[in-house]
Amino acid sequence: MTAASRPLRIGIVAGEASGDLLGADLMRALRAQSARPIEFCGIGGTHMLAENFLSLFELERLAVMGFIEPLKRLPELLRMRKRLREHFLQWRADIVIGIDAPDFNLGLELWLRERGIKTAHYVSPSVWAWRQGRIHKIKRAVDLMLTLFPFEEKFYRDHAVPVVCVGHPLADQLPLQPDVAAARQQLQIDVAATCVALLPGSRGGEITQVGADFLNTAAWLLQHRPELQFLLPAANASRRAQLEQLLAQRVDRLPIRILDGQSQLAMTAADAILMTSGTTTLEAMLLKKPMVVAYRLGPWTFALVKRLVNVAAISLPNLLAQNKLVPECLQDDVRAEVLGPLLLELLDDAAARARQTQEFLQLHQQLRRNASATAARAVLQLIEARAA
Repeated sequence: MTAASRPLRIGIVAGEASGDLLGADLMRALRAQSARPIEFCGIGGTHMLAENFLSLFELERLAVMGFIEPLKRLPELLRMRKRLREHFLQWRADIVIGIDAPDFNLGLELWLRERGIKTAHYVSPSVWAWRQGRIHKIKRAVDLMLTLFPFEEKFYRDHAVPVVCVGHPLADQLPLQPDVAAARQQLQIDVAATCVALLPGSRGGEITQVGADFLNTAAWLLQHRPELQFLLPAANASRRAQLEQLLAQRVDRLPIRILDGQSQLAMTAADAILMTSGTTTLEAMLLKKPMVVAYRLGPWTFALVKRLVNVAAISLPNLLAQNKLVPECLQDDVRAEVLGPLLLELLDDAAARARQTQEFLQLHQQLRRNASATAARAVLQLIEARAA
């Protein structure tokens, strides 16, 4: 069998559930575009396994977060990486793609690239925001960086790292105009009602930091607009119990409806959103929802982060727009007296809402690049360039 006639061998190492989704979509796009059959192996989850992927380890063994847990699991993680290195080398992989998990994948990619195997990394680490010195390792480790956002692409080009911005899959999936009426019908909310969604985070620590202030903001708003309705999605049963406890501790009875999950539905139905910083701000932007973004860290953590982070904004809409498109409140400003007036202005000022949502639409269009197909095309071109 000649090299041109044998199946392509593509290694993929996904680091968590979101990477499993990206990996499955990428596999389908690669098969659709390749003239040769493809074999896939590495680490993947249920979605990749459904696409006939050979996973050498369970994805959950790699999906570790924080600072302490990876240290506890370090011997196991090093054994996993050693096994992957040996397998990809013996298997003679045409390319190995690390999806996110940069602390694990970049070391693997560097070792493989030094031994002649092409490497790509899908989803840029936040090197543009902090620990910018990592760019030197990335430059040695990857033949191609696949980014989700245009501002990331510029950063890599400025540092002479081969890069393709593929856009964000969520921008491909969500319609340019959300169906607000359908969302309200599903949640049994009157079309004429004014509704605010509260998203204090999906982690217990986030809710501990800002949950009470978000409820205080709802109370402040009700003093000025008694007719307001509030939706409060809970990421899981633990978060619901935490939110119910916060509400039970109050002397007032806030008309807040807790939802089990359904955060996208709640955001679609809302007139405005108060939310913590994170990837959910991108989802709210794509849903064209006016928002105020708030975040609080512990004082020592904030002091450390403030010294390390090199960006002027914390929310993805502002990073994408490269200006203060949405209000951001940090630390001591996360209180009802600050958040309430900002939300009230969005609710009362139709012109301000229209300006914000129009810019959201433009950003959505910029991110709509058929991400999986674009990534697959770039990967196959890299393989073909090596063969040539």
